Amino acid sequence: MKVPFFRCELGDEEISEVADTLRSGWLTTGPKVRRFEAAFAESVGARHAVAVASGTAALHLAAEALGLEAGQAVLVPTLTFAATAEVVRYLNAYPVLVDCDPETLNLDLEDAERKLRRAQQGRLCPGIPGPVRIVGIIPVHVGGLMLDMDRVRGFAARWGLWVSEDAAHAFPAAYRANSTAAWRRCGEDSSDVTCFSFYPNKTITTGEGGMAVTARPEIAERMRTMSLHGLSADAWGRYEAVDRWDYRIIAPGFKYNLTDIAGAIGIGQLNRAGAMRLARERVALQYLEKLSGLDEIELPPTNEDRIHSWHLFALRLRLERLAIDRREFIRQLGALGVGTSVHWRPLHLHPYYEQQYAWRRADFPVASAVWERLISLPVFSSMRQEETDHVVGSIEKLCLLHRADRSLAVAAQAAGA
Repeated sequence: MKVPFFRCELGDEEISEVADTLRSGWLTTGPKVRRFEAAFAESVGARHAVAVASGTAALHLAAEALGLEAGQAVLVPTLTFAATAEVVRYLNAYPVLVDCDPETLNLDLEDAERKLRRAQQGRLCPGIPGPVRIVGIIPVHVGGLMLDMDRVRGFAARWGLWVSEDAAHAFPAAYRANSTAAWRRCGEDSSDVTCFSFYPNKTITTGEGGMAVTARPEIAERMRTMSLHGLSADAWGRYEAVDRWDYRIIAPGFKYNLTDIAGAIGIGQLNRAGAMRLARERVALQYLEKLSGLDEIELPPTNEDRIHSWHLFALRLRLERLAIDRREFIRQLGALGVGTSVHWRPLHLHPYYEQQYAWRRADFPVASAVWERLISLPVFSSMRQEETDHVVGSIEKLCLLHRADRSLAVAAQAAGA
């Protein structure tokens, strides 16, 4: 049996919405995108939603709208995808990398504070010259397990930082400060801007696409303007209304608008987002139960004060208890038909960040160590029971086959013979 790492779940509603869009003749940003924005805003409890071409575009537009300037700096987790930090570089600012929490793998606020103090003293890293002003923070909800955004906002307020959430993994997801506190959805006024991704392997997809939500109307307006060349009116407004044929360029913007074809897919996906999350959760709960007896692996954390989106299920190998390394473990899982991935090689271990900033492994001890043990397992809403069982059985087989103490015993027995 072959189990892919991910498989999209697209249904008749998405097909019907796309067909309706094609028949309408309006393919670029138009009525379907506006419907998708309104429905998404309602689903997360946000006041304003701006649909864009990707999650990366949302992060870029957010940083620009929040006023990030060249020579300033932003706190960014080192354990994240390229986009989180590269949008800071788009604006000629500095990404200040931060280590991860050893349990959740989310950004470690204690290390963030250390980096802030080092920035004030002008001793961050060789690639960031002199004292630098850190003006913002971009936390990432790794795998869909949310940070406590109340704590993040409090931290940001103490240091005078804006907050732009990278919520590429976290829809739908929620958190609460404790068991008596009210639940807050990801995107529900939890930061200045919250940015979502709808790439094909995300929890809902539009093929390519993203969304930014905010409670601040001026931020939403700026992002919408900058998403389409800095024009004073978007294409739909100009061509649909007879008195809006003219427009003004008010800033050098970007080409980040979402098409109606993509928005049509999003409308159908959004209607099933809750059901698809529950389906992923069922897979994750089976993994947690059936793999809990294996001493060779650590399972991802759960928290009763979180509603997990389960975009990722990332286990950690206990390499000291295995006779093979992660690369070989992944190779053998692949040979058994199980697709996997790794999230992620930390940014400070990529050539660009090593060469440009000269960050050291010692600056990020947790991320430097944990990434070598990470493996993300298949977890998607259309996953069949036999596929889940095959993944579990394959991991059990490899753990038994390559158990370090078993290998030692076999080796000793062979030496004695």
